[in-house]
Amino acid sequence: MLHLFDAGHTDESAGRKLGLSARTVRRVVAELTDRLRVSSRFQAGAEAVRQGWI
Repeated sequence: MLHLFDAGHTDESAGRKLGLSARTVRRVVAELTDRLRVSSRFQAGAEAVRQGWI
């Protein structure tokens, strides 16, 4: 999912590619921000890059 967001996909388009609803995608994003201990999507992306996840 992080790769899809990095490529510019929205929640809806990422969900379609993965066979998930946009709501499920938003839940996964919320879990990622919690796991990365950040407060925004932008920070999550930056932290994921810093940690080598993407």
